[in-house]
Amino acid sequence: MVGAIIDSGEELPKSRRVLRRILALLIGLPLIGALAALLYFTSVASQDRETALAEQRHSFEVITLANRLDATIAKSETTLARYVISTDPDIGRLFQSQWREAGAQLDALARATRKSSWQRAAVGGLREAYVDRGQTLSEIGLRTTYDQKMGALSQFHKAGSAANLKHINERLAAIIQAENARLAERSTAVSLAGDRSARANQTYQLVGLVILVGSLCAAWAAVSAWADRRNARRLADAEMIRADRLEAAVASRTIQLQDANARLKQEATERAAAEESLRQMQKMEAVGQLTGGIAHDFNNMLAVVSGGLELARRRLHESPQVAQRHLDNAMEGANRASALTRRLLAFARAEPLLPAAVDPDTLIRDMIELIDRTIGDQIVVTLDPAASGWAIFVDRHQLENAILNLCVNARDAMEGRGTLTISTAQATLAPAEIGECPGGEYIRLSVKDSGCGMTPEVLQRVFEPFFTTKPAGKGTGLGLSQIFGFVRQCSGEIRILSEPGAGTQVELYLPRKAITAAQAAKMGSAPAEPDTTDLPPTRILLVEDDPRVLAQSMEAIAELGHLPVACPSADEATAMLGRFDDIGLIVTDVLMPGMTGPEMIASLPERYRSIPVLFVTGYAGDIENADMFEGHQVLRKPYTLAVLSRSISEAIGRNGPDATGSHPSQTAEAAE
Repeated sequence: MVGAIIDSGEELPKSRRVLRRILALLIGLPLIGALAALLYFTSVASQDRETALAEQRHSFEVITLANRLDATIAKSETTLARYVISTDPDIGRLFQSQWREAGAQLDALARATRKSSWQRAAVGGLREAYVDRGQTLSEIGLRTTYDQKMGALSQFHKAGSAANLKHINERLAAIIQAENARLAERSTAVSLAGDRSARANQTYQLVGLVILVGSLCAAWAAVSAWADRRNARRLADAEMIRADRLEAAVASRTIQLQDANARLKQEATERAAAEESLRQMQKMEAVGQLTGGIAHDFNNMLAVVSGGLELARRRLHESPQVAQRHLDNAMEGANRASALTRRLLAFARAEPLLPAAVDPDTLIRDMIELIDRTIGDQIVVTLDPAASGWAIFVDRHQLENAILNLCVNARDAMEGRGTLTISTAQATLAPAEIGECPGGEYIRLSVKDSGCGMTPEVLQRVFEPFFTTKPAGKGTGLGLSQIFGFVRQCSGEIRILSEPGAGTQVELYLPRKAITAAQAAKMGSAPAEPDTTDLPPTRILLVEDDPRVLAQSMEAIAELGHLPVACPSADEATAMLGRFDDIGLIVTDVLMPGMTGPEMIASLPERYRSIPVLFVTGYAGDIENADMFEGHQVLRKPYTLAVLSRSISEAIGRNGPDATGSHPSQTAEAAE
């Protein structure tokens, strides 16, 4: 009996221990499970909060990039406006830099929105509008670069209401609006994540109460659970602190961005005021430089003309030979003034072009004798024609003048001794491979010398008007400017390769034109000079609004043996033709009050359209293109009696456009 009691006493503590273990397991396992679930949900809530904050930061980043792109585009267009007005190359390069910066910002915006399909589509549309806008602004800059300021201003005014600008603003507004909407959603997600964290805290408190009650049954389980709860709370507090810090950082960054935008707006306002003041000063400086250079050269030439005429008048009766020499000097001065005005017109792209199909290989072969006489015998001229039948569509005389100009520059660079190489070659260019010319097939006409070469500083300014490295009186500084304007009128490009001591190579890239077999047979050489010896007297209707020019031209035509009929106004031409039924040629000025010469010819009745026409012009800036001349002969002012006689003979020999078929530009278009 006692043993049984003892056994029973020994079993009791053991059973209690088992009960405690079971009770601890019953309490501990659910508590552990609850703690594990709580930790899991806390971790999920924290991750959701971090994800929401990250997306919130991403929205701020996209909005900031969009606003910065908008500001950069506006700043670049403001810079372009300055360039159009001032024509300062530095401002033009600043515009190009700012526009490229806008492109880089657009690339950053595309990278930031690459994970959003809708935003990718919006950014893609924005890039198309940006590229289209860039082409529009580049055309404005190109016009400004070639001194077409009025056209550039007009195009810039139209560009202010262009569809591509509207598309850019709409795309940017849509991107910002979408990101603001997503930002609101993400802010809601952050708030919900905070609510979940608060609920987790409440759960912690409930678990604490359960642990406190369970500690009455199992102290060791309570202590263990309390320790776990304390550790979990520390983790949760650390996460909350980190989340609060992230929120504070986002709020601080938002304030900084707002301050930065305000500063940018203020700087833009101040810069616009400063640019307006600077623009006026630069405009006056540019005008003063240009007019000063023109006045200087013309004063020199007028001094030769007026001085020669005055000396000739004094010696006319005493010594006719001396008087003749002074008259020759005056004529030389007048010819130099004519050449200067021709170069000014070419530089301004106001010199009318009369294009025709030209074989460049034949052209340089025909010029070799003229080049040899011009540059002297101590320079070895080498030809390397390799156009291989490709034709170009240019004004032959203008191209010959350009080549001769380059040869004279090369002679001066070689100081009269050296080697000059003139070559042609076929070239296929990618878009913008050489300057800004479009892709396609080109003829490369190159003039290379073995002279002193040019420094990079000189090379940057060679196309500036009145810039020259020659001594005073040796050059006008318009040679390369004239060539530059001529090449651009032909839709081509010019490139200069030069290093000090290594010579200079000037390359003209002129677009190839497809021609028919008949045109290929005709373009082999320059047209033959007309025979003027047996030309009978012809009644010529002379249309000229300037009385002095009209009187001088009447005397010149009469001196050549023809019968001039004066017509002081384009409006009277039809009546004069009806009064004289034997008119064999119409000689008319191009620019006149009321209507131009081409407009007058186009308005004549059909019965007079077969009469040959000779246009006379000193400036054709208001004529849009050479097609308005309808293939008729064009005589440039000023001219000599010999040139006038030859032009009259050529015009009468051609017998109007109906006798020769389509004019050159029509022929080229038909061939294409």
